Amino acid sequence: MRILEYNRNDAVSYARRWALSRNPAYYDFENIGGDCTNFASQCIFAGARVMNYTRDLGWYYRSVSDRSAAWSGVEYLYNFLVRNRSVGPFGHQVSQNEAQIGDIVQLKRHGGRFYHSPVITAVSPTILVAAHTYDVLDHPLSSYTYDVARFIHIDGVRNW
Repeated sequence: MRILEYNRNDAVSYARRWALSRNPAYYDFENIGGDCTNFASQCIFAGARVMNYTRDLGWYYRSVSDRSAAWSGVEYLYNFLVRNRSVGPFGHQVSQNEAQIGDIVQLKRHGGRFYHSPVITAVSPTILVAAHTYDVLDHPLSSYTYDVARFIHIDGVRNW
């Protein structure tokens, strides 16, 4: 298995292209729980170019009825990225200071669960993000209401 570089610029370019609209190749989950993690996965795929088609534990999208939970679920995406030892993107949780463009930040309110997965589009002097559900582009992370933010750094992509 080869480890490839995650193309952060391609991920951010995709985010800039589709943050304020929808790519018709993907279902829009906005009215059935939110589209943020679906959008984050699309951005990651733009930078990774490899999906993991492992049933139940993978990360893939073929259609609205043939996709992994990790493609559109906040906690599932986190678990896939930090636990993936097979094909596809992989990463680990980092501090805010270590986050880079193309990485994902997930937000949580006190006593709740992680509920949002914006994509980081800029890190200096402040973190800016792109996201769906409440569509934003280059939106300050500091403007969100949250108690905990976890930053998922995409380390690379495994491929055969």
